[in-house]
Amino acid sequence: MINHNGALTGAHAPIFTAQNRGLLYGDAVFETIRYSQKHLHFFEDHYFRLMASMRVFRMNIPMTFTPEFLEQECLRVIEAQSEMAPAWRIRLTVYRNDGGAYLPKTRDVQYLVEAKPLQHDQYQAAADYKVELFNDYYLQKSMLSNLKSNNKALQVIGSIFMEEQGFDNGILVNDEKEVVEFLNGNLFVVDDGKLRTPPISSGCLDGIMRKQVIRIAKKAGITCTEETISPFDLQRVQEVFMTNAVVGIQPVASYRRTTYENSVAASLQQQLIKLVSSAPDA
Repeated sequence: MINHNGALTGAHAPIFTAQNRGLLYGDAVFETIRYSQKHLHFFEDHYFRLMASMRVFRMNIPMTFTPEFLEQECLRVIEAQSEMAPAWRIRLTVYRNDGGAYLPKTRDVQYLVEAKPLQHDQYQAAADYKVELFNDYYLQKSMLSNLKSNNKALQVIGSIFMEEQGFDNGILVNDEKEVVEFLNGNLFVVDDGKLRTPPISSGCLDGIMRKQVIRIAKKAGITCTEETISPFDLQRVQEVFMTNAVVGIQPVASYRRTTYENSVAASLQQQLIKLVSSAPDA
C-alpha cells in the first residue's frame, strides 16, 4: 500500500499523469526514514530537513504539514501493509503540482508515502564491504547538493558503475577533488582515534544519521571534526565508514590496497542501537 495525498491505494495503482513534475524535471524532494521497534527513527530531524528542502525549492508548504500530521501519514502506510516485517524503509516524497515547464504554473504540492520491508529490526551492517572512488563526474559545492531531491543522476550512474566493477559502494568527490560522501550516505574516517567528516560546505548531504553519529561521538568523548578529506587521506586512516538512515553505520573493509579496522564504527553502531531502543515510542 501507498499513501497518496491521504488516500491509501495499491502500490502499483496509477496515480501520476504524464505531466508529473517530479518525473519531467526532478521537481521533488524526499526523506528516507527507518521504522522499527514501533516508531519512526529521528522523525523530527527528518521533518525539519524536509521543510528546509521545500523552502529552498520555493514550494508552498501547506498549513496541514505539521510534524504530527506527516508522522501519522507515514504510520498509516505501515499499518495498512498486508505483510509482516521487522522493519520498514519509508520514503516520503513531496512534489510540485503539474503545469508549466522550467517555470512551474503553481507552487502547490502533493505528497506520496511508500514503504518497503527490511530484514532486520536493528541496524545491520554488511560484511567485507569494498568501495572505490567514483570521479567520472563531480559533485558540486552548493546548497542543492545538501538536499534530498529527485535530482540524483550522479548517484544513479555511479551506482551502476560500482555494480559493474564489483564494488559495494562508491565515494564521490567535488569539483575541487575533495572527498565528499558515498553514493548513498555520508562519509566518516577514524584518524588516530579521532573522527573526521567532510563539512556541509564541501557539497555533502546534510545527513540525518550524520548528525546522530556526531552527537553520539561527542557524548562518548570522541573528538569529531568537520574538515576537508583528500583521496590520499583514505589510504592512511585506520577506519572509513558510511552512514545513512537505513543501515545506520556501515564500516568499509577495503579501499584499493588499504584494509581497515572497524572497532570505532562497531562501538558507535552499538550506541546508536541503544539510542533508538530507548526512544520514548520504542
